[in-house]
Amino acid sequence: MSPACAPSRPALPAPAGSARIALAAGAASMAHEIFRELLARRVIDEARFQECVQAAEEGGEPLDRVLRARGGVSEEALLELYRDRLGLELLPSLTGLSVPDAFVRRVPAQFARAHNLVAVGQENGTFRVASCDPLDLPAVDDLANMLDAEVETVLAPRTEITGLLNRSYRVSADGVDEMLSGLEDDDILGVEKEIEGVEDVLDIANKAPVIKLVNMILFEALKGRASDIHFQPYEDKVQVRYRIDGILYDMKVIPKKVQEAVISRVKVMGKMDIAERRRPQGGRTTIRVGDGEVDLRISSVPTSSGERLVLRILDKTSKVYTLEEIGLSAQDMERLQDVIHLPNGIVFVTGPTGSGKTTTLYACITRINSHEKNVLTIEDPIEYHLPGVSQIQVNVKAGLTFAAGLRELLRQDPDVMMVGEVRDEETSRIAIQSALTGHLVFSTIHTNDAPAAMTRLVDIGVEPYLVASSVVCVVAQRLVRLICNECKDEYEPTENELTEVGLTPDRIPEGSHFCIGMGCKTCFDTGYLGRTAIYEILQMDETIRALVTEKAGASRIKHAAVSAGMRTLRMDGARKVLEGRTTIEEVLRVTQMDTF
Repeated sequence: MSPACAPSRPALPAPAGSARIALAAGAASMAHEIFRELLARRVIDEARFQECVQAAEEGGEPLDRVLRARGGVSEEALLELYRDRLGLELLPSLTGLSVPDAFVRRVPAQFARAHNLVAVGQENGTFRVASCDPLDLPAVDDLANMLDAEVETVLAPRTEITGLLNRSYRVSADGVDEMLSGLEDDDILGVEKEIEGVEDVLDIANKAPVIKLVNMILFEALKGRASDIHFQPYEDKVQVRYRIDGILYDMKVIPKKVQEAVISRVKVMGKMDIAERRRPQGGRTTIRVGDGEVDLRISSVPTSSGERLVLRILDKTSKVYTLEEIGLSAQDMERLQDVIHLPNGIVFVTGPTGSGKTTTLYACITRINSHEKNVLTIEDPIEYHLPGVSQIQVNVKAGLTFAAGLRELLRQDPDVMMVGEVRDEETSRIAIQSALTGHLVFSTIHTNDAPAAMTRLVDIGVEPYLVASSVVCVVAQRLVRLICNECKDEYEPTENELTEVGLTPDRIPEGSHFCIGMGCKTCFDTGYLGRTAIYEILQMDETIRALVTEKAGASRIKHAAVSAGMRTLRMDGARKVLEGRTTIEEVLRVTQMDTF
């Protein structure tokens, strides 16, 4: 069986015994031969390669996984290698593709996730299946038998496959009653036992009903791209709510009789005190979804109806976005590119909690990170792990605050530093002094717009001349929901609607079209699916520096910046409305404070 034709085959009985062992052994031998090409491409050196081969043999792990974890080989390099050596098509993105219903019906979610396999189309009885490991021949063979059809393999990144699986697998609406049927008091008490290791939310076999229920809620939240899960108690029920694309949705109702059991289960997962119900608590845990891991930050507060829980989801399997993917216009992209390649200075990203500030900072850091630069960060929490970047977690109990950590970073010979947030005078002073002494510093601050960041720093206690001489750029941003492509339709806005976002008929370019989402099953009947950012990028020039030095108000700074070409948040939102990506209503919702 040749590598190129192995993934495409008619349905056959699953190989058993020695035949299956031979198939796996053949795949391993083939993998070793293919991966040696990485040496010729200078992706890895001979010594590191042999070290990875030995580690894979001793640990019984696939060689590609060891090459990524210990050899520093990127998934992109591996996918390009598979494409060139196996002649398979590479799909960099699976956005807009849907999974055939037959795949969801016949293939268990646990199997699809464990082997990173998802069908992206079906034609003439053959399933096109995306994989990030085409050399896992036994898994492809099992899949073909589950589907009872031929399988044609294409390549896709692991994060794209995970995302498409999350969007495709659904749990039945009556899952709560089904999982709690026949629940006894012993089952409720059973959830309070300690758990060890990392919980896999896909593993619900032989679990207690309440544990199954909590795992199902977690899985559904991940599948629905939720950022938070709320367990909100009432007098007669517990309402489960998901925050999706910044909006809260009521999703499930849990019977009041199992409230304490569900709360206790979540608190046990977060290593919290289940006996303490009178004061707020915080915890964190990591759960596994197939072969990916997700961090949860858990907060509990006592209410008159019982404890209320909120779980913040930090999905480690989510990809780190590039500058091209976060919603920057060509003009703003050029401005930001100029700034992040400066040798020194401080760049602030501002906006409310949940506006995508960290995503923008990570995109900037990823763009400028290289072997020639020493890049260090101090964060609370570390949301995503960046290859080649040393990231430090704030630990207040151990005395590692932003200010203390920033001082230590300066002793590590940094070229680029990222400080999670400037909260006080001490942190801001150290960050600014770092920028003045030859370092490029990135950080966040909480203000309504970019000009207000200057006055905020002065209010904190930093001298205006220091702000004017150190800050090189302030990026303000908000997240707007994107119109669902499945139910998008064109419409004609009223003149009043256009005026509210600063548009007039003479300022609407030819070929522009206004769209709204009609609502469908894919987008929970909201008309929106996914989010992008709108930006306000304030670059420092001599005029702005002079205004900051003389302690001018934010409104004067804003007028000067707009005169120099800055586009406000609402202006950038109007641009995305004209592109048919979002709606006037959505832009107005997130830019209520952006008056100009």
